[in-house]
Amino acid sequence: MKPLYGVYGASGCGRGIMPLLRQQLATTDAQLVFIDDAPTTDVANGHSIWTFDRFVSEPASQRLAALAVANAGVREVLDHRCRTAGIDVIGVFAANVIIMDDVEIGPGALLSPFVTLTSNIRIGRCFHGNLYSYVEHDCVIGDYVTFAPGVRCNGNVTIGSHAYIGSGAIIRQGISIGAGATVGMGAVVTKDVPPGVTVVGNPARIMDKEMKC
Repeated sequence: MKPLYGVYGASGCGRGIMPLLRQQLATTDAQLVFIDDAPTTDVANGHSIWTFDRFVSEPASQRLAALAVANAGVREVLDHRCRTAGIDVIGVFAANVIIMDDVEIGPGALLSPFVTLTSNIRIGRCFHGNLYSYVEHDCVIGDYVTFAPGVRCNGNVTIGSHAYIGSGAIIRQGISIGAGATVGMGAVVTKDVPPGVTVVGNPARIMDKEMKC
């Protein structure tokens, strides 16, 4: 029997990760499929789409999954689901990702092309680092954090679990972003962000009801 690898999520995020996993496994005799809880088709980009139940029940020497779902809460649920079912949650790194000295990355990280992690960085479980994002020295990042494309995270930044950092956001050195916070697309974050809030703009400020209208 072959090892069975799944990319959990057949939407845009998953379809961006599958080619990276395929490249990562190019020299192995493994079967690669998408996993989706509500598939609308049987195939995406040449790979079969299976339900989770099928992924668990098909014969395999080993089952492993990359969690390519952007929503942090859903990603945590899927992480627990996979581990409970005996499925190893794996990381997928593009071939041109740069990782420097003393970087610790938790299981399940997905690092897209042109991501850079410099030195002395700690990253929790199931981190998503999208295209052209970077994390500078001495940062601490929690579990299930998502960086959209082009995030610039400067040194000595702390980011709590479940935070979402939007495309092109810039995070000033030395600040803290609370758990569950959202940083809007293109925001320039110059001071600490409390847990659970959304900040937007330059300089970034907490979104209030007037701004939502």
